[in-house]
Amino acid sequence: MHSPYQSGAVTKYARCAIYTRKSTEHNLDLAFTSLDAQREACQAYIQSQAHEGWRLVPERYDDGAFSGASLDRPAVQKLLADVRAGSIDIVLVYKVDRLTRSLADFAKLIELFDAHKVSFVSVTQCFNTSSSMGRLTLNVLLSFAQFEREVIGERVRDKIAASKRKGIWVGGPVPLGYAAVDKKIVVVPAEAEAVRTIFARYLELGSVRALAEELDRRGMSKLRRLAGGRTIGGAVSAWVRSRIC
Repeated sequence: MHSPYQSGAVTKYARCAIYTRKSTEHNLDLAFTSLDAQREACQAYIQSQAHEGWRLVPERYDDGAFSGASLDRPAVQKLLADVRAGSIDIVLVYKVDRLTRSLADFAKLIELFDAHKVSFVSVTQCFNTSSSMGRLTLNVLLSFAQFEREVIGERVRDKIAASKRKGIWVGGPVPLGYAAVDKKIVVVPAEAEAVRTIFARYLELGSVRALAEELDRRGMSKLRRLAGGRTIGGAVSAWVRSRIC
């Protein structure tokens, strides 16, 4: 890969962009977060290469609470746009999996970096994408990162399935007729009566559309109170269609 700098006297400055990512929202409201720690490590690495002409660009590329499973992240898209615009020479990350956990996406990124003569550096893993061995090592590492992501996904799905078998509520909108109490759903008598009425009226009307229209006219809905105290509610007609159809 083309190097934007030479050893010895600095002949050209290399514009360095730092990309950071954190998968969850946990502790993002702290004064010093994981994103800040990643950035500090990358800044220190850039400073160690100052004699080679490395300079940090002012733009920040931070993705908080975004998974590395895809590239559908605002900061990484901004980074790639700046790479295409030719305003970046080196992309630095704390670890390779901060940029992506997908081997296919990583191959696309390296291809894009190559096309625009951009170098890629993982400051804690000492990878150099200009050599074939460096590329092989990165690909092996990304293979394990992708494997880890898939294993975690399988664990989560298995846990959710096991929780459901035990009757434990695993999240999401609570169905009409129930309320979530201590991670379990319990019957709400008043709403349960409404559900019985809905099914009884369906048997009488014989039409989901007619039933939905009647429920909308009667204004039947389930109110939900959000964490901030705000309440939301939706028409029951959509619930009816999803349960009866």
